[in-house]
Amino acid sequence: MSKGTLFTIAAPSGAGKTTLVKALVESTDNLKVSVSHTTRQPRRGEENGVNYNFITEDEFMQMLKGNLFLEHAQVFEHYYGTSQQWLTEQLDTGVDVILEIDWQGAQQVCRLKPDTVSIFILPPSRAALEKRLRQRGKDSEDVIAKRLRGAALEISHSVEFDYLVVNDNFNKALNDLQAIVYSQRLTQRVHAPKLEGMLTDLTVTDTTFTEP
Repeated sequence: MSKGTLFTIAAPSGAGKTTLVKALVESTDNLKVSVSHTTRQPRRGEENGVNYNFITEDEFMQMLKGNLFLEHAQVFEHYYGTSQQWLTEQLDTGVDVILEIDWQGAQQVCRLKPDTVSIFILPPSRAALEKRLRQRGKDSEDVIAKRLRGAALEISHSVEFDYLVVNDNFNKALNDLQAIVYSQRLTQRVHAPKLEGMLTDLTVTDTTFTEP
């Protein structure tokens, strides 16, 4: 059995990453999103164990000391981390996994797992990004200003990613993400083990074969 592929998907806040990833998982079989651990408070509508594993800072630090995270990062004064054990279990059973993380976390993951496929989602413009942040109605003006200041830094790291997807038209962006996932499933590493019997049959030299 071939192992699953690990995808990292990063984007500045407000670029539409979470909505796109949700639609991608719902429309693609054998694909899961890793549920990260975080010390921040749940936003309206978020569920513990579904959107994030919400834990205290003390709990996070204990997990960190136990080397239980594949990657971790501090974003806007809160900590985020990916469970090493859960991720390994999923990939070993052939499941593809998406990590929704920031560029710092993506750097760590790609360094530790070089076969990771990295994707960065871009907003079509700075004005569109600001409009989306305000329309969400989840953050204060101070938080929105902080996110906009941080967006330029985050986007400057997009050059480090394998793929760039512009979320201007939602359906097109979703199609682009689906194409990336499907293309990875056709790579030699992933596809050849599934075709082992067929490849063996096609490459056997039949000494009894005679030309007509």
